[in-house]
Amino acid sequence: MTRIVSFLPAGTEIAYAVGAGDLLVGRSHECDYPPEAKALPVVSRPSLTLDGLSQADVDRAVADRLRSGDGLYEVDEVLLRRLAPDVVLTQDLCQVCAPSGTELTRALTELPSKPHVLWLTPQTIADIEENILDVGIATQRTEAAVSLVAHNRGRMTAVQAATADVPQRRVVFLEWTDPLFCAGHWVPEMISLAGGHDPLGKTGADSGRMTWDDVLGAEPEMIIVAPCGFGLARAAELARAMPSVRGATVYAVDANAYFARPGPRVAEGVELLAHLFHPARCAWAQDHQPWLQIA
Repeated sequence: MTRIVSFLPAGTEIAYAVGAGDLLVGRSHECDYPPEAKALPVVSRPSLTLDGLSQADVDRAVADRLRSGDGLYEVDEVLLRRLAPDVVLTQDLCQVCAPSGTELTRALTELPSKPHVLWLTPQTIADIEENILDVGIATQRTEAAVSLVAHNRGRMTAVQAATADVPQRRVVFLEWTDPLFCAGHWVPEMISLAGGHDPLGKTGADSGRMTWDDVLGAEPEMIIVAPCGFGLARAAELARAMPSVRGATVYAVDANAYFARPGPRVAEGVELLAHLFHPARCAWAQDHQPWLQIA
């Protein structure tokens, strides 16, 4: 039986979504969805203690660590050796998101067995779909992966059709609030599919720093606060601390679930945005509410 270790929350979600969750034998400390994943042994942990720090302090601590050449994560090499994975899921898109540098390369090199490493490094929605198919192939779940991609594509196409004949909502999407970071990679595509337009977004590219003057110059009707790595409660807290922008409705959303992790829930993230942008056209069909309007 194929044994999988995932260093990446999106990879873990994909594995479960294609029916390969029973093959997972280890996870990163951040792999928390679906909930049953939390029972797996933890193979990596952060090397920095960031609890209680402000966003600005987190940004400085991470930047200082990376400038020093040290990694942001520690890999439990003893546990990894004991788990003896056949497949490893990781990424090299963002050094902050998961182990991706020297610490992981060394750990994998020293394994007696040489696992197949899947680098899940999407820049666009099409890349996310390719990642799902790659995990399906690696776990002998190709048919399920193809079905999942088709199902999600159908959901996003339906949203696009529902909003095609209404004016786009002018949006600024914040992936971090101190300092400000714009939307990058697949998120501007999600906004467009949902019937919005973010003039500051960078489709298929890294998100970048910007200023409040940039935000004001974009004249947004709506600001979406989705700080990378945070859930709804923390996003709402940060949104309430921001300066107001005249004429803009502010929403905090669960970034971890729908925007920061490029996996199966991206389609649901498009549906979420469409409901915020065009509620009369796009109902929210789920029994939970992963957003808050900030007064």
